[in-house]
Amino acid sequence: MTAADLTPLDDLPLLDHHVHGALTTDLARPEMESALTESDRPVPGWMTQFDSQLGLAVRRWCAPVLDLPAHVAPEEYLRRRSELTAAEVTGRLLRASGIATWLVDTGIAGPGVLSPAEMAAASGARAWEVVRLEAVLEQLAREGFSAAELPARFPEVLAERTASAAGLKSVVAYRSGFDFEPNRPSDSEVVAAAERWLRAGGGRVVDPVLLRFLLWAGVDRGLPLQLHTGHGDPDLRLHRCDPLLLTEFIELVEPTGTELVLLHCYPFHRNAGHLAQVYPHVFFDVGLAINHTGLRSDSVVAESLELAPFAKVLFSTDAYGPAELHHLGAVLWRRAMRRTLAPWVEDGVCSAEDALRVASMIGRDNARRLYGC
Repeated sequence: MTAADLTPLDDLPLLDHHVHGALTTDLARPEMESALTESDRPVPGWMTQFDSQLGLAVRRWCAPVLDLPAHVAPEEYLRRRSELTAAEVTGRLLRASGIATWLVDTGIAGPGVLSPAEMAAASGARAWEVVRLEAVLEQLAREGFSAAELPARFPEVLAERTASAAGLKSVVAYRSGFDFEPNRPSDSEVVAAAERWLRAGGGRVVDPVLLRFLLWAGVDRGLPLQLHTGHGDPDLRLHRCDPLLLTEFIELVEPTGTELVLLHCYPFHRNAGHLAQVYPHVFFDVGLAINHTGLRSDSVVAESLELAPFAKVLFSTDAYGPAELHHLGAVLWRRAMRRTLAPWVEDGVCSAEDALRVASMIGRDNARRLYGC
């Protein structure tokens, strides 16, 4: 059995269970370079992000979608990109990804960022929203509320805001890390924290009591709750984003029946696999890491399949910005799955049918069952 025998995987319609909107604006080279890294610092003039795993992948797999030869020089790639309209570039790359369903985290929104409906229109696919808890509270603060009414009012607002949503998302990893007190805060604690926050002008929610309140409000809402885990931009402290730090919170959530989804997880994806194995309500993916590890993503994907039941692993791109990231998230995942599963078949560990079934579970079916879409 060779990798070529798993070619049906190339045509599998994928469900990207965690993604952000693609950009509709043209990108100059500095903006494109910045999009190829999680760093928020300027790219030094003596280097280029095209000399990275992600940069190589753009030149290898995105160039042909724009009618260029693979491995074209960055200058030629960017020239061709600017010749086409931004809408044309975005549409080509999204459609070429083979992603049939997007679950779009709208916590990063604004001018030039496609909404879920616009993602669906640009790609010819379906799309649902994933609502970010922190964004709902921050919007509520802009609209005005008293601290005393928060414990009762927020769940009502959240229910209204998520009436047609597929899931919820929290960025507590960025705001405080996972080494927080896991128990549900009391109403009096929430009111006192809200008073401090509102007196300071509201804004970005970083108070640990309010963050815990949001998490438990999300648990009570009952939709799958996604948690960014592991690698991200410098706003987080990586050593505080190991999902093992969530163990007590995970156990407290278990009786509620709410599913928890650990996003991305790198370099803690083996730890996430442990949690997904031992707790029935925990799922995970390695989404963000796939693009940034590029040609090495096959190792990350293979490691994600070492311990967890295959029914607990999901596919995502976590792409945000240029549609190259959305396209590559799918291309590299398919490549990694072929390179992982083909040796299993060759060694007689499973049949080709089993291998394709596992790929279908992770690429689409598990998320369908989890999110009901």
